[in-house]
Amino acid sequence: MPTIKANQVRKGQILVLDNELWLVTEYEFRKPGKGSSFNQIRCKHHRTGQQKAMRMSSDETLERAHLDRRSATFSYMEGDRYVFMDDENFEQYFLEASLVAESMKFVRENQSIGVTFYEGEAVSIDLPTAVILQVTEAEMSAKGDTVTSDKIQASCETGLEIKVPPYITSGEYIKVATETGEFLSRAKEEDLA
Repeated sequence: MPTIKANQVRKGQILVLDNELWLVTEYEFRKPGKGSSFNQIRCKHHRTGQQKAMRMSSDETLERAHLDRRSATFSYMEGDRYVFMDDENFEQYFLEASLVAESMKFVRENQSIGVTFYEGEAVSIDLPTAVILQVTEAEMSAKGDTVTSDKIQASCETGLEIKVPPYITSGEYIKVATETGEFLSRAKEEDLA
């Protein structure tokens, strides 16, 4: 198994701890006023959702899971599982909502994304750095209030709740950062193709 140093860990990576898969949910490098610096790593067990926090020095190593990635299209929900179809061989993969529900707020139906496998089993999805989503509902801003830096609440087609500038209206397509869930810009025509 490949190993990485604690300071190379990033959000979204999958680690092997005690022969179990753990998804990194948060990573932070901390340098307190007194004492030595450390890496604060929070993980979620890939099946049970159990949380684990670790405090490690930068030269400590962790085992990173050897993963395979395949391109697949999100098809539909079946109970509490998301169903994906392999883009090459049309095989179906099932991912539990407990594993990917937060990430699925960035995935539209019929959108092709990467699915990650560990020992032949689908364990997570790989999001691009930004996605295009349609705004289904947006608060109304005060007339003529387009210069203010205040943002309004909006809902996207996937259920994602986001703050957007007041000039964004229902029906528009926007670009959203998947790591932070923040509004980036209006989607351009070429982004929609």
